[in-house]
Amino acid sequence: MTKKPTYKIGTLGSHSALQILKGAQDEGFQSVAICEEGRVKPYESFRVADQIITVKDFSEIVDLDNQLAAENVIMIPHGSILNALELEKIGELKAPYFGNKNILAWEVDRTKQREWLANAGLTLPRIYETPESIDGPVIIKFFGAGGGKGYFLAHTPAEFERKIKAHPKKKYIIQEYIVGAPIYIHYFYSPLTNELEVMGFDKRYESNVDSIGRIAAKDQMDLGIETSYNITGNMPLVVRESLLPCIFEMGEDVIKASKAVDGRGLFGPFCLETVITPDLEFFAFEISARIVAGTNPFINGSPYTDLRYSEPMSTGRRIAREVKLAMESDQMDKVLG
Repeated sequence: MTKKPTYKIGTLGSHSALQILKGAQDEGFQSVAICEEGRVKPYESFRVADQIITVKDFSEIVDLDNQLAAENVIMIPHGSILNALELEKIGELKAPYFGNKNILAWEVDRTKQREWLANAGLTLPRIYETPESIDGPVIIKFFGAGGGKGYFLAHTPAEFERKIKAHPKKKYIIQEYIVGAPIYIHYFYSPLTNELEVMGFDKRYESNVDSIGRIAAKDQMDLGIETSYNITGNMPLVVRESLLPCIFEMGEDVIKASKAVDGRGLFGPFCLETVITPDLEFFAFEISARIVAGTNPFINGSPYTDLRYSEPMSTGRRIAREVKLAMESDQMDKVLG
């Protein structure tokens, strides 16, 4: 009888690594943190990593690939890996990888993202094709997983041209600014059971847009303060219960549409970033096809995982639970990409 391989679970020491590593330990896996020099302390102090590998820069994960593959370290992707490596390099990694690598190309390209969400039937903000066509409030977003860094508002073509000078050669989209409450929806889809779970919700705490409201409008104008959307933290939310049927439907439609994008489709954790208007209409403006940092307030579980599970269940632990279930049922091919 062939002995089944023993797996470890690893990730880059950043973003949502604490809950990923703790979740791995909670499910009985050895955990591996790959940390940049000078950034090891949290993973030592919180005791979530059984093994710490130090690198000068996350891009050096390429040099560790053979070692990680030999030790059967399943790498869990989060936003930092998209900043560290080109998609081509991620695709070439030999170490086991949780999720579908092919779907990442649809996350990092905002044009493809929009096509995906539109095919899912979601309501989307308007996209302005040229700066000259700006005729109302817009938000300029840059491609990639940058945590909102550099995003800015504009109202006219002239304002856009003035502000974009600070971001030369960056690829961007010009998106209609929807007035409403931002809600970030955390999902988990299992290819083993074909079931979608709602894991929780958050809103982002962004600098300096979330502190600018403390300053009188006159002072904002006198001081020449420009809004920025660099994420500094996340706050948990519990949504109005009557919204949940729509939330499940949106997630299921995104999964269905993803299978047209790529045969295997999206699985594991993902997030729809939405704004809900006063008329309770959802506008979806972005999707993250992996775990998001907005799940970090729920390391001990959310109100929604409390309803489903008899123990604390973070998204990080849910990933490890999926790997365990796949191992026990000889279906690892369904969760590794």
